[in-house]
Amino acid sequence: MTLPAPLATRLAARQGLKIIAGLQTFAPERVRHVCNAAVAGGADLVDIAADPQLVRLARSCGVTTVCVSAVDPERFPGVVAAGADLVEIGNFDCFYDQGRDFTGAEVLALTRRSRALLPHAPLSVTVPHRLPLSEQQRLAEQLVAAGADLIQTEGGTSSRPQSAGIQGLIEKAVPTLAAAHAISRAVRAPVLCASGLSAVTAPMAIAAGAAAVGVGRAVNRLEDSVAMVAVVRSLRQALTAGVPPRVAPTPDAPSRR
Repeated sequence: MTLPAPLATRLAARQGLKIIAGLQTFAPERVRHVCNAAVAGGADLVDIAADPQLVRLARSCGVTTVCVSAVDPERFPGVVAAGADLVEIGNFDCFYDQGRDFTGAEVLALTRRSRALLPHAPLSVTVPHRLPLSEQQRLAEQLVAAGADLIQTEGGTSSRPQSAGIQGLIEKAVPTLAAAHAISRAVRAPVLCASGLSAVTAPMAIAAGAAAVGVGRAVNRLEDSVAMVAVVRSLRQALTAGVPPRVAPTPDAPSRR
């Protein structure tokens, strides 16, 4: 499938930035604040819950690429009809505290159902981080074969940093950085590294092989609109100040491309 042109350009430059309002965030004013901050801060797309009204709201805020996330593919046709540019299976982070895990087989089935419902809509799929990295790689390959156009990683909500400051930010990002490194070497589809990232670790995600980063709680949990814009701008600057060189495959982790 063809990704929206502005997003495809950013992905090709490995500078994509997605701001996540939240799969379970349906309050219009909250979504509006996130969308406005994303637009003002220079994000490339905003990820919102599966509600046609929220799609129209995001568009009214000036969001150029609207991504809608859900774990029920039946929700996707309605949001695409409302104007969503991209649909996504995930994010799964919010379900783990509820005791719900997602198996590789389940995510693959959701992907196939989504593609059957929407043969031509751009589709992103999140790979559950609780799978071993080797299984994440294999699942990513299967997802791309089933029609996924973009693969997203996760892991930040389950990370437990032991340090403060910059070291803590790096520790927080380790699971999703590791997944981005492994998966980007297993598939040719762009990889979006999300969950637990900051302006400190966003460039590391790009160096690990990601074409874009996704940030949610660092923005959507803030109450002050000015602070939200400041975080988005710091992420945008971190990504465009200069893309670091990609980490070369190590002898014990050869490229699978």
